[in-house]
Amino acid sequence: MRWYGKLLGFIAGWLLLRHPAGGLIGLLIGHAFDADWFGLRKPSPYRELGLTEDASDAEVERAYRRLIAQYHPDKLVGIADDLRQQAEDKARRINAAYEAIQKQRRKRHS
Repeated sequence: MRWYGKLLGFIAGWLLLRHPAGGLIGLLIGHAFDADWFGLRKPSPYRELGLTEDASDAEVERAYRRLIAQYHPDKLVGIADDLRQQAEDKARRINAAYEAIQKQRRKRHS
């Protein structure tokens, strides 16, 4: 769990407002950054597949095949258009995550 945003926010808020309430405001802002409420962190391809970065090649392959079989738009015949669009978006993100992981691992082994 990230904590340094909270600490830095608390200190900066206290110093800027010169009041304990400033520390609380800074703490809340620091927590928002630590929890990525603003969506500033780049999404992890491993998180998209439900894996950790130390997953083996076989685990990556299994997770990819399981998820793409679940969300592939061709397998979802007869569902509502909005659900089909969500499945297409999810399948696109799964494919992009898998390709990113494969690219990272090829670079690492080269």
